[in-house]
Amino acid sequence: MNIIIFGPPGAGKGTQSKFIVNKFNLFQLSTGEFLRNEIKSKTELGVKIATIVNSGSLVSDDIVSKLIEKIIKKDEYKNRMIFDGYPRNLIQAENLKILLKRYDQHVSLVLKLSVSLKTIKKRITGRSVCLICGKIYNEFFNPAPTEANCCSPKYLQKRGDDTIDVAIKRYETYETTTAPLLEFYKKLNLLKVVDGEKPIDQIYKEISDIMVDIEG
Repeated sequence: MNIIIFGPPGAGKGTQSKFIVNKFNLFQLSTGEFLRNEIKSKTELGVKIATIVNSGSLVSDDIVSKLIEKIIKKDEYKNRMIFDGYPRNLIQAENLKILLKRYDQHVSLVLKLSVSLKTIKKRITGRSVCLICGKIYNEFFNPAPTEANCCSPKYLQKRGDDTIDVAIKRYETYETTTAPLLEFYKKLNLLKVVDGEKPIDQIYKEISDIMVDIEG
């Protein structure tokens, strides 16, 4: 099956996507990653994307669609993809629908991880990473062990953009831009809302149960 997952920054989309990929043998399609890979490979499309990005402009929906098609048309990924970070608007949603139909595919499920702004602020501002081992911690939900050698406070670092103001802006932008998309998929009877406030393992179980039910 093909799945789309939505959720504001800090909702845990990446974590849940990895779980889903491993259990159901899916391919995670992240547009940001593929844009970077295309640029790194210096393909004709990659050179064009690099020029646009370096100028400070946004990559057009048409270019993103061409990039997505390169993945969708591969037989090994047929009806076993999870879309993370795509679509971002109604035009992209319509383009994805057309592309999938072209290659005899469809979206089976759209997941929304529902998380409050209060929780998102804690998840983002409380986040830190160990400079030694790379583990990510959160002072509110998953604090670093006090007796650890490499994960002691002196080795923990926060990202420069993990601030309250940035968290609020990201959340509000997400809510505004995804509202029409969620309504679009709701009308297609594909949308399932999952409580993203629950513990990670409970969220994963709920998602797994939904997917197993759909698979029949």
